[in-house]
Amino acid sequence: MTLARLRVLLLAGALLLSGCSLPAVSATDGPGSDGTGPVTLATGRDLTGYLGGRLAAWNATHPAEKATLIELPEAADDVRAQMISNLQARSDRYDVLNMDVAWTAEFAAAGWVRQLDRNDFPLDKFLPPVIDTATYQGRLYAVPYTTNAGMLYYRKDVLDQEHLAPPRTWAELADEAKTVAPRHGLQGYAGQFLPYEGLTVNYAEAVQSAGGQILTGEGSGVAADSAAARRGLDFLVGGVRDGWIPKEALSFKEEESRRAFQDGRYLFLRNWPYVYDSAQAQGSAVAGRFGVVPLPGPDGPGSSTLGGSDLAVSTYSRHARSAQRLIQYLTGLDNQRQVLLKGSLPPVWAELYSDPELVRRFPYLPVLRQSLLSARPRPKSPDYDQVTLAVSEIVHDALSQNRSPGETAARLTTELNAIIRNP
Repeated sequence: MTLARLRVLLLAGALLLSGCSLPAVSATDGPGSDGTGPVTLATGRDLTGYLGGRLAAWNATHPAEKATLIELPEAADDVRAQMISNLQARSDRYDVLNMDVAWTAEFAAAGWVRQLDRNDFPLDKFLPPVIDTATYQGRLYAVPYTTNAGMLYYRKDVLDQEHLAPPRTWAELADEAKTVAPRHGLQGYAGQFLPYEGLTVNYAEAVQSAGGQILTGEGSGVAADSAAARRGLDFLVGGVRDGWIPKEALSFKEEESRRAFQDGRYLFLRNWPYVYDSAQAQGSAVAGRFGVVPLPGPDGPGSSTLGGSDLAVSTYSRHARSAQRLIQYLTGLDNQRQVLLKGSLPPVWAELYSDPELVRRFPYLPVLRQSLLSARPRPKSPDYDQVTLAVSEIVHDALSQNRSPGETAARLTTELNAIIRNP
């Protein structure tokens, strides 16, 4: 099935289900009540179990605004699908939505989440880049809750033996991956290169590290054929062509790439902070033998893609005032500390990244802070699901050496223009 045909089917399905969207309203407006009462928090599966304790603490002091956790599936695509099904039905079952940061534009444009007042939240205490993930067309529709940025994991023991520093530039990364890795029986570099959301992230990081972007503005134009964007694509395609990105990595998602590095098979790995604790755990082949630095770029440190999640109030919530209060509670400093300590998720409060106790427990925090401050959101678009589908499929075709970077950039431009011009 062609991408164009698939896009038509996706759009047709969306039109059949969506109906008319409602305009965003203030989160203090609660239809049919004063906006207070019991609320629900809809989220992807809580793998660490920390959210239950956070909501129990809220419920102990807010008995009239009891919060109930609704756990959706683990996979982000399934979470999004269930949330959209609920919202398109105008159901009031979900009050607070824990959304992937890439969904804000889509949910806001559809009128599914309520516009919020910036003055109601301590945004000035957050890492500046994360706030952009919660806005659409200059308005706040969610509140940053957790964040994330890609980092470069490297075999410190191997580079120390070679008297080499970890790479800061693409040229250094490619050289060390091509020459040092084979001398130590290792593969060069692993990222997330299967055709899914992870590949869109890896490609976006290469493009923005080169000074480019995939979409301009908030999805109003396409820049995939710019010189900077082509330079980012050339970096990845050239890595596969020259062998320092092995072909097996074209089938890697986060966990496959983590295991490959943790089993001691790779010199370099691009992945999220969650890998650190796992790679240091007992039984890991690289425990005590690796380090972490910001992703390299063409001429120095590059730019990561922002991950994480934002909290929003459903337009159809009957208790929107209580829903906003719950968001204020979950994004407060004390809970943000627990997000890291109990949930192993990067918080959005800037001061936590220099907290001595936390840095001792999570030694990567200073590097993560540096990576977050230079990170950028994924392309903003109300049609992001179609954008990422097109990007991942087309870029994977290029990495598989089926199309040249020039042909790929032209194809990306055509496909993405068709998406953003035919909403």
